[in-house]
Amino acid sequence: MSEILTLGEPIVTFTSTDLNAGLVDSINYYKFLGGAELNVMIGASRLGHSTEYISQVGADPLGQFAVNEIAKHHVGNHYISTDENNWTAFQLKELVDKGDPATYNFRRGSAAAHFDKSNIDHINFDGVKIAHLSGIFPAISAQAREAFRYFAEQLISRGIRTTFDPNLRPALWESKDVMIKTINDLARYGEIVLPGINEGEILMGSRDPEKIADFYLENSDRTQTVVVKLGPAGAYVKNKSGDSYTVPGFKVQQVVDTVGAGDGFALGLITGLIEGLPTLSAVERANAVGALQVQTTGDNDGYPTPEQLEKYLTEQKAR
Repeated sequence: MSEILTLGEPIVTFTSTDLNAGLVDSINYYKFLGGAELNVMIGASRLGHSTEYISQVGADPLGQFAVNEIAKHHVGNHYISTDENNWTAFQLKELVDKGDPATYNFRRGSAAAHFDKSNIDHINFDGVKIAHLSGIFPAISAQAREAFRYFAEQLISRGIRTTFDPNLRPALWESKDVMIKTINDLARYGEIVLPGINEGEILMGSRDPEKIADFYLENSDRTQTVVVKLGPAGAYVKNKSGDSYTVPGFKVQQVVDTVGAGDGFALGLITGLIEGLPTLSAVERANAVGALQVQTTGDNDGYPTPEQLEKYLTEQKAR
């Protein structure tokens, strides 16, 4: 039994060690495992919570690497199936000292894209407190989209709390219009919806946090809270009751890499809620985990242990 569940695609990432060389000219790479949904599980596990990751990999070395790495991070891998006919997704990533690194994905037709919804029937939902839903998995194929909906419906039928992060990946979708329509439809499954301010502009045409929140609160009877990520400024929260407030972010001396910050925000919020924190305090924790992550390289290297998180929050409040 696990406290937190998610459905996603693990991405074996080959990151260049040749600074600012670009993907064409880079020769040297190191290998690690990433994926937005997996990042959330890794961070939640690091904070002491039991997690389970649902996916499918190929019967290949990268697939076995993914399964092994997931276990090393103390994330449950009991629901990762193996596809004998398709390959494990991977990605190339630049190393840069300014801005976000360019990436190139090899994901189309992957093992996870062939995930069958019947796999969901083998999951033990007992003890699950929150399930994290992301807009990435339904982008990789129509079959994955169908499985995502089936998974979400099983969660709702069991009364399990859900978070939904749009996690826009335009390159994975058939078109921008399909992405917008589908993501906004899938957001209805989220009791808590977590759009970024840039995502709000794409998905509903505004950068106004309150308008973004109102859009998703009105989008579904199920959605009770919307938390709009504002980047360094923190987050704006609005509930179905109309209560709203902004939770300030934390100042960071130097941003090394923004990858994984949004996932850090999600795991901070989720674990805070599981531990019984008020929403405001859980969002404060979310901001803190995001701030810690942007100060490191890698997709999830900055996610803290409970002791590291407490130390960081204490130091920041003392300033």
